[in-house]
Amino acid sequence: MRIALVAPGGVGGSFGALLARAGEEVVALARGPHLDAIRRRGLVLEGPLAGPPVPIAAGADAATLGPADVVLFAVKLHQAEQAARDAAPLFGPGTIGISLLNGVTGPGVIAAALPGRTILPGVAYVSAVIAAPGVIRMTGGMCRMVTGAPGADAATRARLDDLVARCGRAGIGATLAEDVEAVLWEKLVGLAANAALTAAGRVPAGLLYADPDVLAAAEALIAETAAVARALGVALPAGVEAKVLAMMRGFPPTMYASMYHDIARGAPIEVEGLSGHILREGRRLGVPTPHHQALYAVLKPHAGGQPALPG
Repeated sequence: MRIALVAPGGVGGSFGALLARAGEEVVALARGPHLDAIRRRGLVLEGPLAGPPVPIAAGADAATLGPADVVLFAVKLHQAEQAARDAAPLFGPGTIGISLLNGVTGPGVIAAALPGRTILPGVAYVSAVIAAPGVIRMTGGMCRMVTGAPGADAATRARLDDLVARCGRAGIGATLAEDVEAVLWEKLVGLAANAALTAAGRVPAGLLYADPDVLAAAEALIAETAAVARALGVALPAGVEAKVLAMMRGFPPTMYASMYHDIARGAPIEVEGLSGHILREGRRLGVPTPHHQALYAVLKPHAGGQPALPG
């Protein structure tokens, strides 16, 4: 199977390195020093699933890479529209695109930029960062992917079944869900809380969730997102709030959400698609979200990167 990565960052690079190591043909749309390093020595995966460098074909122009069977989108939410346009040459007649972006808005943005293409929602469970050009460092052993296409035609279903099997052989836990929207929102329930708290607090999970006041704020953030999801008609599983809170309390002590890493280096952050989206949907639906509103206000000045200070 020919699998294209847009792009080989923490999430895409982790999946891509493991798939390439298992013998799949992996290509990547990349730029700058990261692209140069991948071309020079391959993609390096560090951490619990570390292994030797794996060679993959990478380029800055998708036209030079050609069509793929599956395109995995793993970029930041604010990059989604342009990334989708740049990825257009990766799509042939039967290509399937899977959005693995944070939040719940990515699939719609990508599909709008690629009309007529098959774009499916998906969820990635990976904690990883670009440690250096060409080097992906996983900070935990979790490596899973969920996607699905209820009502898909036989060809699409067959390709998804094939992808799931190949991911399994590569050490990636991949599954298909009948209600992918519920899976997206279930992840957002915890992600939005953890991203906002680690980015605003500038400390890792071990310090955050040992503090009863922070834990109470996390519980409130979780409840707000779940309430918005249910108001939208999303079938979240019963008891999801307690499950997510327990998961957050069990995070590795040094774990940060990716938003922290972005804000720490002055890069744009995904706050508009996380707390911002929850706040706006809450207002539209009449669901109060005061905790997300407060943290959104704190983080919003950093949405476009390091704020320019007056003077």
